[in-house]
Amino acid sequence: VQLVESGGGLVQPGGSLRLSCVASGFIFHDYAMNWVRQAPGKGLEWISSISGNGGSTYFNESMKGRFSIARDNAKNTLYLHINNIKSEDTAVYYCYAEGVVANDDIYWGRGTRVTVSS
Repeated sequence: VQLVESGGGLVQPGGSLRLSCVASGFIFHDYAMNWVRQAPGKGLEWISSISGNGGSTYFNESMKGRFSIARDNAKNTLYLHINNIKSEDTAVYYCYAEGVVANDDIYWGRGTRVTVSS
């Protein structure tokens, strides 16, 4: 089982970013997918979740409007779009998979770092 995030890097304030999370080793559409982040010196913060078929999405209220989540089950890939990025979005972003059909397994990626700076 593997989850590999990508798309992080140095971004200027006001810009946009798309993070990806490629999954392998499990039946992707049987798992709800989630994004969380950890800012420097802080704990994990939940961002968003999406159901196995992509039909339902959920967001942290404080992040509605600038963040969007999507998945492509044909490519076993999860996405997170961030618009109008701000300095407080600086963090390591992680995806994790949560079994919702046959089991309740949870799998984590290693994260991708996003730094927002001018």
